[in-house]
Amino acid sequence: MKISRRSFGAIAAALSLALPGLAAARQHPSRPMKKLIKPPRLKRGDTVGLIAPGGYTNDRAIEKAVRNIEALGFKVKTGAYLREVFGNYAGSVQQRLADLHAMFLDPEVKAIWPIRGGSGCISLVSSLDYELIRRNPKVLIGYSDITALHLAILKQTGLVTFHGPVASSTMTPYSSEHMMAVLTEPQASYTIPMSHENAQRAASEPHFGVHTFTHGVATGPLMGGNLSLVAALAGTPYAADIKDSILFLEEVNEAPYRIDRWMTQLDLAGGFNNAAALVVGICENCGPEHEDISLTLERTLGLHLHPLTIPAVSGYSIGHIRNQFTLPMGIQARIDTKAQTITLLEPAVT
Repeated sequence: MKISRRSFGAIAAALSLALPGLAAARQHPSRPMKKLIKPPRLKRGDTVGLIAPGGYTNDRAIEKAVRNIEALGFKVKTGAYLREVFGNYAGSVQQRLADLHAMFLDPEVKAIWPIRGGSGCISLVSSLDYELIRRNPKVLIGYSDITALHLAILKQTGLVTFHGPVASSTMTPYSSEHMMAVLTEPQASYTIPMSHENAQRAASEPHFGVHTFTHGVATGPLMGGNLSLVAALAGTPYAADIKDSILFLEEVNEAPYRIDRWMTQLDLAGGFNNAAALVVGICENCGPEHEDISLTLERTLGLHLHPLTIPAVSGYSIGHIRNQFTLPMGIQARIDTKAQTITLLEPAVT
């Protein structure tokens, strides 16, 4: 077939626009990895890498984090840029990436524990060396802003990471027990009950109480994290795979109207009824702010959870709270709303 000069020019122009997008799609595939990669379990005496991939930190928090790590029987190795400050971030994107990559590459380091969340992790996901991470699977644990790293790493590599305390968290026997059980003891089945302390607080702080909107038992991979980050990544190559998952969400210091906006965005993007179950953690300090008229947090959550036909609950021991359990991302689990338990159906470490 003969192509005119004008047609050839049009085809060339179209290709010049399309090829960069195709190259980006190859570099950052949007399809999840089919096979999970489980990191080696932690052992007493292992070295834990302490970094700040999001918000900046200070000496007081670093001292607390070191005490936490050593109290659990581990050694500490600090990132080269741990004390950097760049605005409200812990250094530039390049510095925070360098610390994260260095910890994955270092054979001495067996786990990576961010000191805090804050903000800024979402800026790292497009520049992470996913092949490096895939070749050097290690425990990565944290919550809040660390959600961005959990979702991106799971999506791009299949590595199981852990939604749990950050290194500077105030550890409790409950949070330590369940975190260590998941990270150090490979078990075919492990049931996590709710925190008794959280249940007791519900008498004076209703958002600590468990509210069941739809009862049921469901099985699926654990998926989710901080609501604002899960919503921010919707529609990107690093988005949470909601379909058939046990989707868990939590938030802190946000007004109900923002909770409503992010929940609506996620429902529009993935459809909550496409999940196996929806679990909302304890959303601390998420009541109305200064609005003259506002829905409560409970009524706001009800707008989204009441209509669901899948098991739907709020008030589980997940979130910016002292007594939280550790959830391995991507691991098959079962939720039983009447027993108020989440059971891991496979070990999360090797």
